[in-house]
Amino acid sequence: MTAVPFDNGMAGQGPRGHAGHAVSPGDIAIGVIIGRTSEFFDFFVYAIASVLVFPKVFFPFAPPLQAMLWSFSLFALAFLARPVGSVAFMAVDRMLGREAKLTIALFLLGGSTAAIAFLPGYETLGARAIWLLALFRLGQGFALGGTWDGLASLLALNAPENRRGWYAMIPQLGAPLGLIVASLLFAFFTASLSIADFLEWGWRYPFFVAFAINVVALFARLRMVATPEFRRLYESRDLQAAPVLETVSREWRTVAIGVFAPLVSFALFHMVTVFPLSWVLLFTPEQPTSFLLIEAGAAAIGVLAIIASGLLADRIGRRRLLVVSAAAIAVFSGFAPQLLGLGEGGEIAFMVLGFILLGLAFGQSSGAVSSNFATRHRYTGSALTSDLAWLFGAGFAPLVALWLAAQGGLLASGAYLLSGALATLVALWLNSELASRH
Repeated sequence: MTAVPFDNGMAGQGPRGHAGHAVSPGDIAIGVIIGRTSEFFDFFVYAIASVLVFPKVFFPFAPPLQAMLWSFSLFALAFLARPVGSVAFMAVDRMLGREAKLTIALFLLGGSTAAIAFLPGYETLGARAIWLLALFRLGQGFALGGTWDGLASLLALNAPENRRGWYAMIPQLGAPLGLIVASLLFAFFTASLSIADFLEWGWRYPFFVAFAINVVALFARLRMVATPEFRRLYESRDLQAAPVLETVSREWRTVAIGVFAPLVSFALFHMVTVFPLSWVLLFTPEQPTSFLLIEAGAAAIGVLAIIASGLLADRIGRRRLLVVSAAAIAVFSGFAPQLLGLGEGGEIAFMVLGFILLGLAFGQSSGAVSSNFATRHRYTGSALTSDLAWLFGAGFAPLVALWLAAQGGLLASGAYLLSGALATLVALWLNSELASRH
């Protein structure tokens, strides 16, 4: 990756280190990938456990389908808590600085994750185990609201004019990379251990790994954002935390469009990761290990699709790619879920097609309208739109999709995905209309 010095508006005199080197997009890209991969690995460790472990360990009294639905209800709690965490940590950012905010947030995230690893199940604690799991899940979501470091916005603002699509896709690589590692780790334990041992202690190890990765990622990110070069770069781009109420009151149109523009990619995100694993486990004789390997392989194809989205966006335009991919996902929602009922071949086809579409759409969904924010509100506005888009697009996707599929068959689960595609198309049209009036 070629290092292109930033222009901070001062006649090309970008912030420089002691050796006289300007901070480059490549420098920021490294921090973005480290941060996003660690967060998504943590996310997928919980997501996979919510399918393979929690229904049996925390809801053994319920029938399998009902236990899975209860587990997905707790899964959604983090998405409800995340915007609240953003509001709270923005205040920490203004009072104590970005480094303090990141440290507190990532230790809270790691602590909540480690606490889940040590949590006894229902047979030991009864209903208290469920309440504690809910509390720690809320802690994860609240902490995620504070992990926004602005590096993704910094990268987008300083990307070369003709390569904005390429740099926009870089933060999104963390999702499939995190999924690949989490899927392979769980596949190893499910293949190596008996069901009893896996449910007793084996599932806990991925949570310990997630805690360790969070600590390493914390120091890697702090090492970057705490440097004088990055501080000056944040200041020169005015990427500082603005009051949340002020941002919402002045930028509510942009926030609303920013929430719904990427909705379909966030909905598809869970339709090809968490939901199919739950369906296969509940309604097919297939073992989880084999599907986890399919998932990891499809996620690798998703990495390539995300990279392709960067090339395509720079060639045909970001908005056009988002429109085309949203339309393609709408078509996908009308037939693809039924592939999950056609055995291993159908599962592979569903996952590969899904991850190709996900990569093309998700690759350009990060901050799709962030440039529309006034400079003062871009840092806070980008964080809020991301949190709310995940809440509305992905937070309840596994729960709703599984319930619809159980009630009306696999085809019914596509209704959730179709609604997300329509919301995205409307938001992109509104964004174009607003832009044409200025």
